[in-house]
Amino acid sequence: MYARILWFVACFAVSAVAVAGPKIEHWTLPNGARVYFVPARELPMVQIRAVFDAGSSHDPAGKSGLAQLVNGLLDEGASGLSADEIARHFENLGAEFGSSSDRDMVTVDLRSLSDPTLLDPALDLFARILATPTFPQENLERQREQSLVGLQKEAQSPGAIADREFYRALYGAHPYAQSPSGDEPGLKAIVRDDLVAFHKRFYVGANAWFVIVGDVSEREARDIAKQLVGQLPTGEMAPAPPPPPALEAAHEQRIVFPASQTHVQIGQPGMRRGDPDYFPLYVGNYILGGGGLVSRLSDEVREKKGLSYSVYSYFMPLRVDGPFMLGLQTKNTQRDEAVKLLRQVLADFVAKGPTDKELEAAKKHITGGFPLRIDSNGKIAEYLAVIGFYGLPLSYLDDFIPRVEAVTAEQIRDAFRRRVHPDKMVTVMVGGKR
Repeated sequence: MYARILWFVACFAVSAVAVAGPKIEHWTLPNGARVYFVPARELPMVQIRAVFDAGSSHDPAGKSGLAQLVNGLLDEGASGLSADEIARHFENLGAEFGSSSDRDMVTVDLRSLSDPTLLDPALDLFARILATPTFPQENLERQREQSLVGLQKEAQSPGAIADREFYRALYGAHPYAQSPSGDEPGLKAIVRDDLVAFHKRFYVGANAWFVIVGDVSEREARDIAKQLVGQLPTGEMAPAPPPPPALEAAHEQRIVFPASQTHVQIGQPGMRRGDPDYFPLYVGNYILGGGGLVSRLSDEVREKKGLSYSVYSYFMPLRVDGPFMLGLQTKNTQRDEAVKLLRQVLADFVAKGPTDKELEAAKKHITGGFPLRIDSNGKIAEYLAVIGFYGLPLSYLDDFIPRVEAVTAEQIRDAFRRRVHPDKMVTVMVGGKR
């Protein structure tokens, strides 16, 4: 009975937060680390995320995959503790540790009960992992081998090949061209000193954003921030990547792969986080191909023609223009027909924009589903990390639904005509011959 009452209270509290938007407290530590805090007293849990501008866009030449290796080896040894000891300590405390990396950022996460007898030792261990990882040579070699095996598996996946080649074709010499997982020559060239130097350069206060969501007071949150990131050296903020060059002409790449189906990706540089056209492009893309089975691409390519089970489009906004991509998977014998139709639907949407009916339905779907996107501490922490890292306004979550509802069909047409160029796109196709 108590569990059911607790569940009801938690759901009610989450619903209230979703409607009103969480109240975000923000401050900056003396070493430059920026802190974002949302109290959530309904459940005895604390969600913590440390974010660093240390993604693969900062991999040095000839050593691709370094950022991901550093991030993945943080908990493989710290302050005299081995990887097994660290894992055992977290397990005994009922705490969960995690880390991830992409082209822009790396994240380091801790989820713990708020009981001080469990939280305090978990925080101490987390602080040691952030500040004093040891990067043992043996663990580096094991992680390198795992990464190399991962690359071999990617080479057997037409979807993974298409994704890697799409980024290369789209970004050329830009830092976003290289996959975060690196390549074989780069991984083999990395030595332990590279990991130590990368950590020393990028895992510093001036290059950090820190998120706390959960069952702690603001005073306790301030103490946690000081303990975890306040003790990092100040250092310097990492430089932002340069804007990617615009595509001057269409480019098509066909890669033969022994498979009965072809993976297709078409796109161009799209938009950055905080882009002034973000909401018209976001809502417009939902109508075009981001809305799943209710999108125009799904209706035309899947439902009417049966050319693909799944067809999609999306913008991936990054620090500078991330990709705008359309994709599908189809039989080799239908490849050319599917690609032609994909391009036709895109060109028609850019030229004419959405119908009033499509726009109204998209707004209802987006705004109706938004509360579910912030219905847990973990999801709120993810949003706070994005808000902090990309310099979005603290009112972003409050503003989201009104900004979506304010989008007009004319704004979508204008944004797509200015920003999307169907005649200047990269096309990558990976599949078997007919």
